[in-house]
Amino acid sequence: MYEDKTIDSIHQQILDNISDDYEKSPGELAYDLSRAFAIEEALIYSALSQIVDLIDVDKLSGEDLEKYVYQRKGVVRVPGSYAKAQLTVSGNGTINKGDLFETPSGIQFSCVDGSVAISGTGLVNVQCTQIGTAGMVGANSITQMPVTLQGITSCTNLSATTGGYEAESDGHLRDRYYQELQEPSASGNMDNYKQWAESHTGVGRAMVFSLWNGDNTVKVVITDSNQGLPDQTLINAVQEYIDPKGENNSTWGVGAGAAPLGAYCTVASPTAKTIDINVHVSKDANYTDDEVKQNITDYITGYLQSIALDEDNNYVSYAKVGNLILNANGVMDYSSLTINGGNANIPLSLTNESCEIPVLGMVTITYV
Repeated sequence: MYEDKTIDSIHQQILDNISDDYEKSPGELAYDLSRAFAIEEALIYSALSQIVDLIDVDKLSGEDLEKYVYQRKGVVRVPGSYAKAQLTVSGNGTINKGDLFETPSGIQFSCVDGSVAISGTGLVNVQCTQIGTAGMVGANSITQMPVTLQGITSCTNLSATTGGYEAESDGHLRDRYYQELQEPSASGNMDNYKQWAESHTGVGRAMVFSLWNGDNTVKVVITDSNQGLPDQTLINAVQEYIDPKGENNSTWGVGAGAAPLGAYCTVASPTAKTIDINVHVSKDANYTDDEVKQNITDYITGYLQSIALDEDNNYVSYAKVGNLILNANGVMDYSSLTINGGNANIPLSLTNESCEIPVLGMVTITYV
């Protein structure tokens, strides 16, 4: 805001206001004194600029952003979480809380149980030592022990890890703040359900459908924090937070969660709409085929994530995909682009009967 208030500009303004009856050349008293005042005034304007930035939410980040949105609307950043798994451990020994296991690439997991005696084989619950998606690994990936555990001969995770999510990004936190400003949530309205879902760790976006299965019913469809399909663990956790069903639906609709008494909420996953890409590409000789394909894949994946559960973008744009390909590093030009076998936009259903999110499938590139 005060970019023009430099030392030189302020100094010149002061000199212009001093009568020409005084000598104002460098080295003269009027010049030197006014220069000192200009330096101090420029520092004041610099401080004012910082203050202005601190009240502009679009310029805030990190803790400053968290403090701003919480103080004004009570919006809190969704924390990250640790990936978890159950290991099958073989041998004859004892696993203690904190004992470490790891993947061949060095991603470590620690035992969260108390003392577990292993005789032959046994199960041990672990969680990643790093918060976020770093711990999201496939089945049979946690196969090593960085420190020898007496009597334990092997370990593995028979299923992929679950529940590892990054903390909410500044951009997503800011979007939720604006949403709260523009669509204030009231007791049990649709915005409330959206807010409850999106404030839960691991959730990216939510779409709410009222009266989807009769009176007093609400469906909340969610994506994970990567705007992909949520796993059942996340769906169950959000269900438990908003409207826990309990055993035999004994607590469903009775106000045991965030939802009000009498509202029956169902948390569900969207369905995946596979997006297959086929294109001819002329590439820069400085890039390998694999590098170009990865760059194209990353660009398109980011775009598909950005439109997941977005009512204003309920289709995959043929033109935008083409533009992304053209702008990917290593691409000189492209032709013969097809998306799911055609050259038209791909519609996405956003109804309670069929709520779709786009998921990238095959990317087939012919280099010409």
